[in-house]
Amino acid sequence: MGFLLQDAVGRTSHRFADVGGLRIFYREAGTETSPVLLLLHGFPTSSHMFRNLIPMLGDKYHVIAPDLPGFGFSDAPGRAQFEYTFDHLTDVIDGFTAVAGLKRYAIYAFDYGAPVGFRLAVRHPERITAIISQNGNAYQEGLSEGWNPIQRYWKEPTLENRAALRNFLTPEATKWQYTHGVGDESLIAPESYTLDAALLARPGNDEIQLDLFLDYANNVALYPKFHEYFRTNRPRLLALWGSKDPFFLPSGAEAFKRDIPAAVVRFFDTGHFALETHGPEIAGAIRGFLAN
Repeated sequence: MGFLLQDAVGRTSHRFADVGGLRIFYREAGTETSPVLLLLHGFPTSSHMFRNLIPMLGDKYHVIAPDLPGFGFSDAPGRAQFEYTFDHLTDVIDGFTAVAGLKRYAIYAFDYGAPVGFRLAVRHPERITAIISQNGNAYQEGLSEGWNPIQRYWKEPTLENRAALRNFLTPEATKWQYTHGVGDESLIAPESYTLDAALLARPGNDEIQLDLFLDYANNVALYPKFHEYFRTNRPRLLALWGSKDPFFLPSGAEAFKRDIPAAVVRFFDTGHFALETHGPEIAGAIRGFLAN
């Protein structure tokens, strides 16, 4: 009977919420009385990246993973109706937490999920019980040379520099993000990068992603504010890092200790999408960290 109960609460539900007129898709497991863990995905993926992690945590935590606007199965309104900035994405996820009734929660922040999650923490420090950063950068030294073309676009936002970034949106580039630095590519489920590439290929989504590439400069500009939050509030923080990430370097993970000396940092011998290859290890690390 105990096994059946654990299996039931670990089961993932797939739902939609209305957030200010936007239809936001999310995955959810666990009971509403359990501690909340908010999972925030990155580029170029969606809550699908958490499909295996959610059942590993749902027996003990209320796990909830929304798709950002313009990603996954959430609405992707046109750029004339919705400004694609990280401030605006945060507004929507902030509204989502209200609709979902999340009063206090831990954050799992990956890639784009980090600047969204850190903004939430700055806005509502009293709500944050812990931060788990999985290749979610907040330090200049964490930015690899892979950012050079995007940084060039920040400095000179010309049509030519914008067009050059379309290389990041091809199916080949999406697959490369999953496989780079991975020792055993058979561990990467092909539906992961195939689904991401299909959703990126929706009409108009390329321009949405290029807008967010440009606005990422505002995330870097906010790094000092994030650091101030870390130093002032000293949230419990666990950094889980694929050590061969081509975008976010291991030094970005170590840097958290500068502002949060008690931060826990763990590296895994894999790339950007560490959950694809080290899901059980990461789930175990999260359970151990949140239990202490």
